[in-house]
Amino acid sequence: MTTIDREALRRKYREERDKRVRPEGKDQYVEPKGRFSHLLDDPYTPRVERDPVHDEVTVAVIGGGFGGVCTGAQLKIAGVDDVRIIEGGGDVGGAWYWNRYPGAMCDTAAMIYLPMLEETGYRPTMKYVPAIEIFEHVRRIAKQYGLYDNALFSTEVTELVWDDTVARWIIRTNRGDEFRARFVAMGTGPLHRPKLPGIPGIETFAGPSFHTARWDYGITGGGPEEPMVHLAEQRVGIIGTGATAVQCIPPLGRDAKELFVFQRTPSSIDVRANHEIDPEWFATLEPGWQHEWLINFATLQTGGFADEDLVKDGWTDIAQRIRDRVIADIASATPDRPFDVDAFQRAYEESDDEKMTEIRARVDAIVEDPETADALKPWYRQLCKRPCFHDEYLQAYNRPNVHLVDTDGRGVDRIDETGVWVGDDHYELDLLIFASGFEVGTEYSRRSGYETVGRDGITLTERWANGAETLHGIHAHGFPNLFVIAISQAANLISNITSNLVDSGRTIAAVVRHAVDVDADEVEVTEAAEHAWVRMLEDNPRSFGGDPTCTPGYYNNEGHAIGRKERLGGSGYPEGPVAYFAYIDRWRTAGAFEGLEFRSR
Repeated sequence: MTTIDREALRRKYREERDKRVRPEGKDQYVEPKGRFSHLLDDPYTPRVERDPVHDEVTVAVIGGGFGGVCTGAQLKIAGVDDVRIIEGGGDVGGAWYWNRYPGAMCDTAAMIYLPMLEETGYRPTMKYVPAIEIFEHVRRIAKQYGLYDNALFSTEVTELVWDDTVARWIIRTNRGDEFRARFVAMGTGPLHRPKLPGIPGIETFAGPSFHTARWDYGITGGGPEEPMVHLAEQRVGIIGTGATAVQCIPPLGRDAKELFVFQRTPSSIDVRANHEIDPEWFATLEPGWQHEWLINFATLQTGGFADEDLVKDGWTDIAQRIRDRVIADIASATPDRPFDVDAFQRAYEESDDEKMTEIRARVDAIVEDPETADALKPWYRQLCKRPCFHDEYLQAYNRPNVHLVDTDGRGVDRIDETGVWVGDDHYELDLLIFASGFEVGTEYSRRSGYETVGRDGITLTERWANGAETLHGIHAHGFPNLFVIAISQAANLISNITSNLVDSGRTIAAVVRHAVDVDADEVEVTEAAEHAWVRMLEDNPRSFGGDPTCTPGYYNNEGHAIGRKERLGGSGYPEGPVAYFAYIDRWRTAGAFEGLEFRSR
């Protein structure tokens, strides 16, 4: 076993973090405007002109990703048939409609990431499936539950206003639509609206450029699973080395004449070990298997116990290490060295130190050039940034045409007409790609693209100025008949987002079904119930990645102070996701819907 100098390691972590903290925090990223405004357009589906819609629906679902589609499916299962999805893209899919970059795939096992597998009778082809298969699965759910029938695609909501005189939401869009909805579910999500790095001169680059979420195969040639033949004589630069870049850099390195990867912070790259799903084995799974797998994963990933690890991935590995070390520390506790909160924190840190030491050793074992290997080593705790799992990324740097440009935490200094500057070094490029992520942690209206106006003209942005306040992450006082499809202030299981979304949709469907059954015009969380839920979250904060000592990223407010707003935005049920799923199931099946008021006029 490798001996770890923990004090030296902590010092190294602090030094590397301090290099990367930017005074502007989240403002270092900018919205795509001006020259880059087209990055908000849809390059995949031509817009078809249609007449504006002026009608009324029972439920409008804003957003056609997994959140919106699974909520729509759950409403249909509950017998609420009048459902309309409004989606800015040309089809359902959400993040998986927009993200068509080469190499794109899920980094959570498909057996738990792809929702409603039993309901649709679908078997994933691989443990980790490519983006095209994920996109087709969203479409599969939408088709099975008739969600295409009344949908509005290539349509962006511009305003959502509560009309108290008729107890309806008025929805206006960029297509001239103005229609009413008795209920609205918002599933806009944070991973569809791209952001750009605020690098001086970014708008001056004379060559073609695009964001990974709007991949332009007209420029690169090929397709998601085909060689990008137009890059054979191209010098390509990519800015960013997060989860998206980790997946698209290997195919770029394969196809480009020269690839320059501009890195500020390296990602943690663990083993993926992808493999096919055996059809004969899959056929032996008993009814209810997916729920069993979901709970098994959530249990192990959050430090619980199970007879078997069904998923067997990097998420459950680190959690089980921590759990086993805690058990050992409890067994060896003495009066002089009792097991307490400090002992638990020590167990977590020691397990994480071992894991990250292994990950850094993996870099040395794979990357041939020692200088490149050193630059690719992550110096932070594994869960400070989104962990990545890949078996081709590190190997890509062994190609002679792939060049890592490590900026030692500073990032790119500036961009000019012909390329990128890092310090005094200039890199001439033919194509520039931004792998700079999405709007995460910004104001809800900025992420969604519209404002929500509730009772008495109060906007959701105003209401949540000091932090989101909800019941179950779904209901907000002052916004009757409105439901938010989200993960925070509920299970907050960030390692498997879709598990949260399906459960949220199930809860929303139960509430809407009850409101229809009792002929309620309005359903709204009481102020007292909302305050009690928020107070519980604040008194028992369970904020994922809220450690300000972590290397900067969207998990920890870019390394800046974590205030009330950030804590509430990353909070979850104090007893963990498994306990939350059990709690909310009891809440919705009891039929009382405690904390909500159902009002008839």
